[in-house]
Amino acid sequence: MNTEVHEAFEVIKNGGIILYPTDTVWGIGCDATNEEAIKKIFALKQREESKSMIVLVNGERMMHQVFNEIPEVAWQILDFSEKPTTLILDKPKNVAKNIIAEDNTLAVRMVTEPFCYKLMERMKKPLVSTSANISGMPTPQSFKEISPEILKGVDYVVNLHHDKICKNPSTIIKLGLDSQVKIIRK
Repeated sequence: MNTEVHEAFEVIKNGGIILYPTDTVWGIGCDATNEEAIKKIFALKQREESKSMIVLVNGERMMHQVFNEIPEVAWQILDFSEKPTTLILDKPKNVAKNIIAEDNTLAVRMVTEPFCYKLMERMKKPLVSTSANISGMPTPQSFKEISPEILKGVDYVVNLHHDKICKNPSTIIKLGLDSQVKIIRK
């Protein structure tokens, strides 16, 4: 795994995009502070830049790097979640502008999956995560379902967990600074 973390880190450090396993589905990712790398992902996915993507963090410290204010209910939700949970929070900071939604929110998921965790530990930055498909197409449930267009379009394919099957993307919950909670996806 350390070799894969090193290889992925080198690609990301140089502005590249990677295809990698997450705690849910296979993702396309890059440095969440690199606007040009994020543009590459939008182009590869043929996705409108007005649609935001998820950012992964590897702990509370990195979460606080990305948001000034985190509602207390966010920590409660994360503590009690039985499956990976993505939170949409207000007023992100220290990330590329083109990853922030038009309403000044950002989707974030804290991961403990070893590859993602170690990669972000090395990067010292959050990692973009978006499903490994062309926009509008079904989300691949395994590595073998990823289209050749995506495989050829990334700068590096992580050579781990190619046999993993995942049928469940994360739960998505939007939290306002006013403590309003809205479930987007169960």
